[in-house]
Amino acid sequence: MTASGNGPLAGVRVVELAGIGPGPFAAMLLGDLGADVVRVDRPGGAGLAIDPAYDLTNRNKRSVLIDLKSADGPARVLDLVERADVLIEGFRPGVAERLGVGPDECLARNPRLVYGRMTGWGQQGPLAQRAGHDISYIALTGTLSMIGSSGEPPTVPANLVGDYAGGSLYLVIGVLAALQHARADGGSGQVVDAAIVDGATHLATMIHGMMAAGGWQDRRGANLLDGGCPFYGTYETADGQYMAVGALEQQFYDQFVELLGIKDDIPARKDFDRWGELRQAVADRFRSRTRAEWTAVFEGSDACVAPVLSLREAPGHPHLAARGTYVDQGGITQPAPAPRFSATPTAVTRGPAQPGADTAEVAREWDVPAIRPQEDR
Repeated sequence: MTASGNGPLAGVRVVELAGIGPGPFAAMLLGDLGADVVRVDRPGGAGLAIDPAYDLTNRNKRSVLIDLKSADGPARVLDLVERADVLIEGFRPGVAERLGVGPDECLARNPRLVYGRMTGWGQQGPLAQRAGHDISYIALTGTLSMIGSSGEPPTVPANLVGDYAGGSLYLVIGVLAALQHARADGGSGQVVDAAIVDGATHLATMIHGMMAAGGWQDRRGANLLDGGCPFYGTYETADGQYMAVGALEQQFYDQFVELLGIKDDIPARKDFDRWGELRQAVADRFRSRTRAEWTAVFEGSDACVAPVLSLREAPGHPHLAARGTYVDQGGITQPAPAPRFSATPTAVTRGPAQPGADTAEVAREWDVPAIRPQEDR
């Protein structure tokens, strides 16, 4: 096979109506996969409260400035839509319609367009018009209730579980599936309604099955995978750092207790009534050495034990460095595109798009009317 170097979505054109959070991340992922992503920024900007040069969710994109509230703003977007394969928007339900760039207008202009909608609550339902953030959505779905220690408040997992796992990734899956349908013989465009509440709920499918079978308790810190198990969790070391333990299977557990040095002094792993005693023995032993020392002890074993690294430490780990899991682009160390492809490798080819910087270039390459200078302010 000959590698193209353009990514598997080379030739796919995406219009992103500027927003924050899961929409931009979904568009970034499509860009990482090789799509030509044009972000429509509005004068005055909409994004993270940081310098746009550091907003990595806008990498592998180009930006044009269009004021959707101006007289000809919607027409300018529809010019792009006519030449696009995908549109992504993250407004509250009804806003895109009021702006004149809703599904009806866009699909009338381009019947094979995949119109991706990213919201927290979804397009319909009692809460559809309610404001919310990642934490609101995972709270209502039961997802947040699973995370944290027994007897303590739920632990907030940044915005990774809701915005990005339950939102962005499901939007991308939906967009790619709809794109396949649109490109099939007799296919047509359609609307993809990606709601974080739906995705975050779907992520817990296995847990719901386990609960129905009686193998999962509906409370934090009482189960095999939520920190309730003494050989699946994190432990503090002598230097205030942490080690992560995931020795679930018997053969891995045997190596774990052998290397930890507690094999002959602990209760049986399936003696659930003595799990507290087992946890204490593991915790006491981990506190006897530093993280670096324990990392050396478990190096090369199948005990499923790893040091808990910080965000700044992770790029320097030998495994991640060898795989190129992080890349440097424009002086910023950042996660490399994922997953990987043998014939169409991906890459970070452009730094974060600066609002409006690519207006003329996009108009020329997409063959749309030039945007007037007053819209570039």
